[in-house]
Amino acid sequence: MDAFVQLMTDWGYVGMLLTAFLAGSLIPFSSELVLTGLLSLGLNPIGILIAATIGNTMGGMTCYWLGSLGKMEWIEKYFHIKEKHVIKAKKFLQGKGAWMAFFAFLPFIGGPIAVALGLMRSNLPITITAMIIGKAVRYIILIGILLSIF
Repeated sequence: MDAFVQLMTDWGYVGMLLTAFLAGSLIPFSSELVLTGLLSLGLNPIGILIAATIGNTMGGMTCYWLGSLGKMEWIEKYFHIKEKHVIKAKKFLQGKGAWMAFFAFLPFIGGPIAVALGLMRSNLPITITAMIIGKAVRYIILIGILLSIF
């Protein structure tokens, strides 16, 4: 894992985008490690923010797309999301709309939220917009905290 984090840090903004994508697509990985490494190396925080937000949103939209296929057995097999979690997320999202994609940045429930929105075929432009906003806010806060520490 340390070697992978080092490789992604060496790749700079591209590494940030890739790790954020992986983290956003339910693969257990922490994009925060690479983000911290890149900030400590002195890379531009705005560039890191943009790469992280784009990558993480792409990962979240991959979950949305998978949900839109409607194949629960694929969701369970490849992403290890239990059907009961998706059903729970769907009940939570019912009537709240696509703006709930804002919360796709949350650990553990963000993926099921994105999958459930895909299963529900939520409004795509609103889903993407809300997801971008939520993920950007998360990274802005994280970058702000880390910059105050450095």
